[in-house]
Formats: sequence, C-alpha cells, structure tokens
Amino acid sequence: MSWRSPLRLLPAPPWSAQEPTWRAAKPQLIADALKRAEARPAGNWYVLAASREVVPGRPHGRTVAGREIVLWRGESGELTAGPGACPHLGAPLCQGAVTDGRLVCHWHGLALTTRGGPGWEPFPVHDDGVLAWVRLDDVGGEPPLPAPRVPPRPERAASVDAVTTVVGSCEPEDVIANRLDPWHGAWFHPYAFTHLSVVEEPRPEDGDRFVVEVAYRLGTRAAVPVRAVFTAPEPRTVVMHIVEGEGAGSVVETHATPLTAPGAAEPRTAVVEAVLATSRRPGFAAARAAAPLLRPLMRRAAARLWRDDLAYAERRRELRGQGRFPGAT
Repeated sequence: MSWRSPLRLLPAPPWSAQEPTWRAAKPQLIADALKRAEARPAGNWYVLAASREVVPGRPHGRTVAGREIVLWRGESGELTAGPGACPHLGAPLCQGAVTDGRLVCHWHGLALTTRGGPGWEPFPVHDDGVLAWVRLDDVGGEPPLPAPRVPPRPERAASVDAVTTVVGSCEPEDVIANRLDPWHGAWFHPYAFTHLSVVEEPRPEDGDRFVVEVAYRLGTRAAVPVRAVFTAPEPRTVVMHIVEGEGAGSVVETHATPLTAPGAAEPRTAVVEAVLATSRRPGFAAARAAAPLLRPLMRRAAARLWRDDLAYAERRRELRGQGRFPGAT
C-alpha cells in the first residue's frame, strides 16, 4: 500500500467570505440538545484532574462545587480521595505528606489511609488511566452509579493522550452549550478550522448527535479534512469522535466540573479536556514514543482554543443572567 499524505490544499477565502452559519445555528436547536444532555444520568461523578497529575508520594488538592477535596496514591498506586480539610482542626490536607501510602496531616500528624481515619471517610473514586474522577452523592443528588460513564476510547497502547485544564467564570451548562454549537468553529477559530459544515443535526431517535465535516488547518491552504461525531453522554461532558479521515478513532472529551457551590454569585468552572489521538499509519509508533514531547504541544493547542471558547461561555453566562440569551434556560 503506497503512502498518501493526509494534507490537502484547500481554497483559502478571506475570513469574511466564508459561508455564514448563523441561520443553521438555531438557538432553540442548541438549547434542546443541551436540555437532553442535562437529563442524562451522571451518577454523581465529576472529573477531578488528569491521572498523571496525581503523582505517587504527594497529595493533590481540588475543589468541586465548593467542596474541598484531597487525593493521593497509595503504595500500589491506587487512588484515594476525600474531604480536603483535616477533621481535627481543619488543616489543608493537600499540604500534608504521603508516607507509606498514608496521608499525614502536617499540623498534628493525623494519618489517613485508603479506608479512612478518625472523622474522615473517603469518597468513591475512579481512575481510568487518563482522568481521575470522584463521586459526590450529596452534591450530584442523583442515584449513584458504580463508575462514571467513560466514553469509548482508542487503546492506550495505540494512542497519545494529553489533558488540558482551564478555568472560566461560567457554569458547566455554558461550556457544554459551547460544544453543542459546532457552527462557530471556522468563524471563531479560523486559525484552527476551515471548510466546516454540519451534515447531521441531533435527533434523539438517531443517537442525538452532531456529524461535522471540517478541515484542521496546518497553514494558509494546507489542511487535514475529517468527519467527526459530537455527542453529550451526560450533563457535563461532550465527546468528539473522529470517524473518517486522518486520525480516525481519535477522541476529544470535554468535561465541565463546577468549582463553586450551586447558586454562587460568581460561578467558576474547570474545563478538563482529554485528547486521545491515534492513527493507523505505521509511523504513528514514532509519535507514541515521542509522547512526552508531544503532550505540551497538544495542551498548548487545546488551551488556545479554550481561550476563545471560554470567552463564548462567559458571555453566554452573562447574557443568561440578564435574561437576554436566546433559548437559554
């Protein structure tokens, strides 16, 4: 089989000469897709961080919905998470020390294990190898699920993964609404996307998905065309699967984790985006070998996109608060 470059030389019209997408991006269509996503069960699971952020021998602190959380790895690498304040006098446990698999408070030496400690009980956790999750039943208020609904992914041995976290002044629904509006891609991110068209809009009877054809820019005219499917399997997650073209099988998971308590006057949300890239090309083995060098580049590209998309989400939240956003609840 002869080698064929994934690059295509595509026409490069001026930004303002693109085909307008505002008629297709119907506010009610996006709002309805969001409402259906919000009705799907998450089982009270929240994404905390990238798995590799939680390193052996050191505690890690996070906040979810106003709840302070600490997590660490035991001697065999298993993940433990629980309340972030020491039950003795409230010390920040993320500033403690991990010794022999135990988390030791640095104020008075109270030691916690994977089974808990005096006045302290761990939360259910899940480590899928890419992301670390915690289950907060009193926050989510749903019937709990034994594990989060992790989307289908390429095999880790055949992919390169990178996780980017950015924080914005908005709520999870604003982040998810942004991802359920694929029409903005080539207009709002012209440095990254071109020739974008939505070829299938979400319908519950057909899997409630967007199907998008788009080309990823690698220069003024050079681009890589793909077909991608967007779905929202639960209220705080949107998943993009590349189904045709270069990188078929690759996945981008966008998870929106609330940092502030419900009803906060100034809400904050962490966007945790996991990219799992794969390719059938024989040369992709070299990319996997170079994963430590590629991950910073992948994170930088995702952060640049989210610099724009958080501005979209924050603007949506501002207009929602004024009752001025079409279709928003």
